[in-house]
Amino acid sequence: MPSHLPPGQHERADFPRFGLTPFKDRFPQQTTRRELLVTGDVTHEVQVADVFEGLPRVEQTSDFHCVTTWSRRGLRWGGVRFADFHAEVVVPRAAPADAARFVILRGQDGARTCMLLDDLLAPDVLLVDTLDGEPLPVAHGAPLRLVAPAHYGYKSVKALCRLEYRHDERSFRPNVFRFMDHLRARVMFEERGRGVPGVLLRYLYRPLIASTVAQFAESMRAHASRPTGGRGAAD
Repeated sequence: MPSHLPPGQHERADFPRFGLTPFKDRFPQQTTRRELLVTGDVTHEVQVADVFEGLPRVEQTSDFHCVTTWSRRGLRWGGVRFADFHAEVVVPRAAPADAARFVILRGQDGARTCMLLDDLLAPDVLLVDTLDGEPLPVAHGAPLRLVAPAHYGYKSVKALCRLEYRHDERSFRPNVFRFMDHLRARVMFEERGRGVPGVLLRYLYRPLIASTVAQFAESMRAHASRPTGGRGAAD
C-alpha cells in the first residue's frame, strides 16, 4: 500500500456514510438480491438475477477517496471483477454495440454516474457484496456496489441496480452541477470536476464534510429505528 495519500486528500480513521445531502434520506427498496438490469445500446436488454453466479470471487484491499478530500485507507472488499462480469455475462447475453464505450451506472436511491468502459475494465474495479469480511451494510451500498479505487468515491455507485451501455454521454445528466462531475474523476490527477482546477474544488468541498457526515449519520439512526429499518444508502 502506498505510504502517501493522493493530492489534496487527508485520512479519516472512520468510514462514514456520505453523499449529496438530498440523498441522506434515500434508502434502497431491496437489500438482498445481487441483481442488475443491463440496458442501453445493447442487442438484448437483460435482467441479471445474480451478478456473481459462475464468476470467480476476489478479495481486494484498497483505499477509498471521497471527492470532498477525505480518504479511508485499507478497506477490504469482496466480490467479482467488473471485467469478468462484462466479459462473461454482458457481452454474450446483452451484446452491447462495439461503439458503446460509455456506461451509465444507476443506484436504487437515484444516484448515477457515467464512466468510460475502459476505466471500468481495470483489474481493480469490482462489484462487491462484502466489506472487511462482513456482508456489505446498506450504509455502504448493499446489496451490491461498484468499487473503483483509482477514481473518486462518487464513481463507486451504491446499491447499484442498472448499467446502461451508451455510444456517448449525451443522455447522462449528473446529480450535481456539471462542473462538479468529471467523466474520469481519477484521484491521482485530481479530476474532481470539469472546467475548474481540482485544487480549487478542495476549498469548496472541505467545509461541507463535518455537517454532511452528521446529517447522514442522523438519517441512518432514524432509519434504523423504524420497524422496517436497519439498512440505508449514498458516498
